[in-house]
Amino acid sequence: MVLKNKQPNPYLQQLKKEQDTLVVQYLPAVRAMAYKLKERLPSCIDVHDLISIGTEEMIKLSRRYDKEQNDSFWGFGRKRVHGSMLDYLRSLDIISRADRRLIKAVDRAIDQFLSEKEQEPSDEELAMFLCEDLTKVQEARNGSKVISVMSINEQMTILSENDTSSKIEQEELLEIVQSILTKLDEREQMIIQLYYFEELNLKEISGILEISESRISQIHKKLLSKIRELLEARNNG
Repeated sequence: MVLKNKQPNPYLQQLKKEQDTLVVQYLPAVRAMAYKLKERLPSCIDVHDLISIGTEEMIKLSRRYDKEQNDSFWGFGRKRVHGSMLDYLRSLDIISRADRRLIKAVDRAIDQFLSEKEQEPSDEELAMFLCEDLTKVQEARNGSKVISVMSINEQMTILSENDTSSKIEQEELLEIVQSILTKLDEREQMIIQLYYFEELNLKEISGILEISESRISQIHKKLLSKIRELLEARNNG
């Protein structure tokens, strides 16, 4: 008995071709997203890893995309691609290696340097100022940069002294953070909006608000400190 070769399904072939075309079409957008995210990350993060993760996610999304329900593939997948890159960053051990208390101490020290000298300190200056090992300071600074690309409520969870995440449900935590943001002045809210929601870097925000990058960095760290203190006070209250 001679077995006949199974004939390829023309419809499935065409569908696969359309899906692959979508991926190729939006690869530049994935690369741009990865490079933009990389601008806010430490040098130990390889942008090509971010591109690879984002591309893998986009391939998966292309298989689920229904153009009858979504006009734009990038509109359908953009947040998911970005989320896959953040998931990858969370999976790294950069944050776990760096002590949370030291991360906050480093942030406070940087804020003090910015206030007094209007420039960020070097790793060596931080290590000397905090009387800490240089390697630990570098790990804490890298951890802080990775944390800074997370959403605000995630940052509050990661850096909470009182393990906020185990006491407050994520939805409630987000509502609390949003209520705190409404108490900030217009410029502070604008910085949060541009940094986290528009995903602009400090240089871009500096051009829009006509404030130095160092000043924006200082305001940003103070805002996070303020939000964290209010959140922990509410949690303990």
